[in-house]
Amino acid sequence: MLGDLGTASLAVGLAGATLTALLWLRVALFGAPAGPARAGTALTLAAAAVACAVLEVALLRHDFGIGFVAENGGRHVPAYYTVTSLWSALDGSLLLWLLVLGGYAALLARRAYPARLHAYAMVVVSAVTVFFFALSRFAANPFRPVDPVPADGPGPNPLLQQHPAMGVHPPLLYAGYLGLVVPFALALAAPLAGPEGRRWLRLARPWALAAWAALTAGIGLGAWWSYAVLGWGGYWAWDPVENASLLPWLTATAFLHTTLGRAAGRAAWHTTLACASFVLVLLGTFLTRSGAVTSVHAFTDSPLGPMLLGLVLLTVVASTVLTGRRTTRPTRRAAPPPLSRPTAVLINGVLLVTVAAVVLIGTILPLLTGPLGGVRATVGPAYYQRTAVPLAIVVLLLTGVAPALRDRARGLRRLAVPGGVALATVALAGLLSRPGLPALVAFGAAAFVLTGLTGDLVERLRGRRPSVGLAAVVAHAGIAVVALGVAGSSAYGRHAEATLRTGESLRVGDVGVRLTGVDRSAGGDTMRVRARLDLTAAGGPARTVSPALRYHPARDTAVTVPVIETGPLRDTYVTLIAVAADGGSATVRLAVNPLVGLLWAGGALTALGGLAAAVGAARPRRRPPARPARRSSPSVPTAVGAGR
Repeated sequence: MLGDLGTASLAVGLAGATLTALLWLRVALFGAPAGPARAGTALTLAAAAVACAVLEVALLRHDFGIGFVAENGGRHVPAYYTVTSLWSALDGSLLLWLLVLGGYAALLARRAYPARLHAYAMVVVSAVTVFFFALSRFAANPFRPVDPVPADGPGPNPLLQQHPAMGVHPPLLYAGYLGLVVPFALALAAPLAGPEGRRWLRLARPWALAAWAALTAGIGLGAWWSYAVLGWGGYWAWDPVENASLLPWLTATAFLHTTLGRAAGRAAWHTTLACASFVLVLLGTFLTRSGAVTSVHAFTDSPLGPMLLGLVLLTVVASTVLTGRRTTRPTRRAAPPPLSRPTAVLINGVLLVTVAAVVLIGTILPLLTGPLGGVRATVGPAYYQRTAVPLAIVVLLLTGVAPALRDRARGLRRLAVPGGVALATVALAGLLSRPGLPALVAFGAAAFVLTGLTGDLVERLRGRRPSVGLAAVVAHAGIAVVALGVAGSSAYGRHAEATLRTGESLRVGDVGVRLTGVDRSAGGDTMRVRARLDLTAAGGPARTVSPALRYHPARDTAVTVPVIETGPLRDTYVTLIAVAADGGSATVRLAVNPLVGLLWAGGALTALGGLAAAVGAARPRRRPPARPARRSSPSVPTAVGAGR
């Protein structure tokens, strides 16, 4: 019964999305009333909501006659992770994807934008919705029946039951990914809408800001989740699926920066960035859901790969054809002076796109070399550290330079104090700790940005500048804090790994652990082994910590459960790697990660700044009150007229 209802909701959604696209096209071509098209958009969203609700009910009721529940549900799974298991595997995650996409379509449908621009943008969004409904209905239907019906299921991947971020991280990423469909749709609609299309950039900016803020929060939360769950002590491994989330973030950041002020005069640049951001979203969807890459973040092999790749190629072609007429038109606009804020912003945008290109090459190179050369190339973190990281530091420096150049007369003087603080930071860090050249440059760049932003914030508060400007200061400060955290944890982090017998110790600096015993237990669907360790730090009293390994027979998967002791300046990270069969020894990894907390604080600041900027940009602009006409003597017009 539930399976039939779910399949029917997908069929209704597919039909509704198709009809909606045609109705919006009718509005665009013939000026028909938009009411029926808006109703179709609402119907499509309702169908996606019903499909998600039906699958959630099936998971909570343990209806193992439905394929997705049989493969990802389980009576032993806690209720919270039963709910979140909707997006723990490919078929169910597409329903959440459809729900978020339908939500954006419904929000866009209610906006009072220029009629033709609005209608054509809705055609694009509806066409994307049609594709994903078709994908879910015919290629990845989670409601397919199972026969015979199993008595229980294995539950979701054990890694997805280790941290409450499972309920927040994927929805945030989806909100960020799919929010970029609106700037993409407006960019494609602009050349079709004629004169009405000239406003697309201003209308797209609030949507891009909201999507960027959600994507920033999703990436940051994902890094924290990886750090807390996987047991390796890191937060970013340049994994292909991690890179897939970073790529649209970089191009969306470039889009937001180059739509400001005088940098906003290059239509080709903005259109390309808006289209590229969503194309990279689709490429990331292909990487995640096709089985083309091996990753702890990716779904298993599926038949969706060729269809998703076809959508990527079709989107690239459509973007090129529809926007080519607009982007090839020459624009007669005076170039900004070399030493100016618009120039700095434009260079920053170019560098962000360059970083994205470098990351994209490293991500897809293994996919290309395998079929072509027989042996897949291996691209590791060293490639990104030599290429992307130096460029990112230059981007960070320009983030501090651009605000100072707002006033060219005083620009160089305003750079003096941040420059002095940056040099002092580099000298002090180099003399006291010798962290290495990359970390020193990052420290200096972050100090330069934070000092400049502090001065800019003081000026804005005194001058009562708009809240959007304050939001930008907060977001840029967050990026600088993240840079400090990355540089500090990379330069000063230390770790050691050893096999300890009972009573033996392992030390990293002033932190040590001593193995006191090993405990084994079993319960439910899990077998557990814990190492009892006495942890001491800086000569303080010992406290017992118990990192563990959990084995899940249903999935034949072992999961590490690290212990993380968080302090104001550093984390102590203890992981159990393996245990001897007799329980007399255990392999333990001990790591000390300084300043890693700055990553989470900086990520939160950046996301909050982006959200505040989105709220500010979405508010209607108030027109300044008209000034009363200045009275003049009768002789003035005569004199003016005589001088012409």
